[in-house]
Amino acid sequence: MMVVPLLIGALIATFFPETPKVFGSFTGALFSGSLTILAVFYVCMGASIDFKATPYIIKKGGTLFAVKVGMAMVLGVIFGRFLGEAPVAAGMFAGLSTLAIVAAMNDTNGGLYMALMGQYGRPRDVGAYTIMTLESGPFLTMVTLGVAGLSAFPWQALVGSILPLAVGMLLGNLDRDMRAFLSKAIPVMIPFFSFALGAGLDLSKVWHAGLLGVGLGVAVVVVTGIPLFFADRLTGGTGVAGVSAASTAGNAAAVPAIVAAANPAYAAAAAPATILVAACVVVTAILTPLVTAWVYRVFGRPDDPTEVADEAAALEAGKPATAPAGH
Repeated sequence: MMVVPLLIGALIATFFPETPKVFGSFTGALFSGSLTILAVFYVCMGASIDFKATPYIIKKGGTLFAVKVGMAMVLGVIFGRFLGEAPVAAGMFAGLSTLAIVAAMNDTNGGLYMALMGQYGRPRDVGAYTIMTLESGPFLTMVTLGVAGLSAFPWQALVGSILPLAVGMLLGNLDRDMRAFLSKAIPVMIPFFSFALGAGLDLSKVWHAGLLGVGLGVAVVVVTGIPLFFADRLTGGTGVAGVSAASTAGNAAAVPAIVAAANPAYAAAAAPATILVAACVVVTAILTPLVTAWVYRVFGRPDDPTEVADEAAALEAGKPATAPAGH
């Protein structure tokens, strides 16, 4: 849903660049409306976050959230010292930037995480993504770039980047029906803002950036996966939930464009960063499940106290206990 519309938009922009001007009206608006569509997307995303998370979800999700964002900040500081705001101009790393690295590392693919937890994890581990949803959007990337000592953002831009998410959270928690209604729109919006993002890309740079994107995608799994593995074990897991979060969300590809709109210092890095992060989405979507399956085979899944109690009760009643999914 993310990569294919993005490539279609890029194809049209590369071979038929006058399309938005020729047709104008709604067609032209679709080609240039990525930020508007994303604003709606983040309202819907915020509505899916429940304030009433259980203590376990807060502990598990909060730990994974802190480690993932913390690693992005560390890398932002390190690469910010060497690269600054501009991308690498030439060589095999051409197009790589601090913006691309931070955007790729910051945001977890929620659908992938929940699917893997449904197969290899415990039911309550799925709920940990409620906390990790806070990674969504450009706010944390802006904060990370500021922490790295790069060009700062005015407070209005920082507030504006998180306000749609906050409004969505308020709506969803005041009205459960509104949460259910808006949450359904999350996957629907993805191909639309992806297409609009692609309409601003130059396909002549995709091949090189794509190869570099493969390396960056592998780095996301390795660099964030290892600390997430140990963080999960420290909170009572086996590491499965941790490595399941070592991925890049599809909507992270939109972050570079939003950051550049808020601060022109990142304008040169935005286009190649978008391509790199999009490549990371694909690479981590393939690699993360493989790594998660391997960790599950080696370390298994910890028993859920509620499942143990259910099995004990079933045995006392003389009934066979049903094994949970993934066993």
